Amino acid sequence: QVQLVESGGGLVQAGGSLRLSCSASGRTFISTDMGWFRQAPGKQREFVAAISSSGDITYYADSVKGRFTISRDNGKNTVYLQTNNLNPEDTAVYYCAAKLYRGSVDRSGNYGYWGQGTQVTVSS
Repeated sequence: QVQLVESGGGLVQAGGSLRLSCSASGRTFISTDMGWFRQAPGKQREFVAAISSSGDITYYADSVKGRFTISRDNGKNTVYLQTNNLNPEDTAVYYCAAKLYRGSVDRSGNYGYWGQGTQVTVSS
């Protein structure tokens, strides 16, 4: 069992930055690949970034590549998403998720545990 709690969201102007955090409970965290997804109003949830259990492999959606960085600290059971050069199209609720099933990291169905989400709003 893994419980996830996101934090760090907020209101920021275009071009600004936010660091999102996802605190995980459960002893299996260090062996679990983790991901970030987001969902904007009226849109489907979409993949943002993922990181392997050891932290040595990362994946990004094309829309955030070069602007967002995913990282993790297994000693603190925490995953981070550093978001830079934000634009209004990045406005969404951001969710942290633990990957439980084999398959592509960008498919939400391969993740078994989800946090409650944190709102990111970017003003123009």
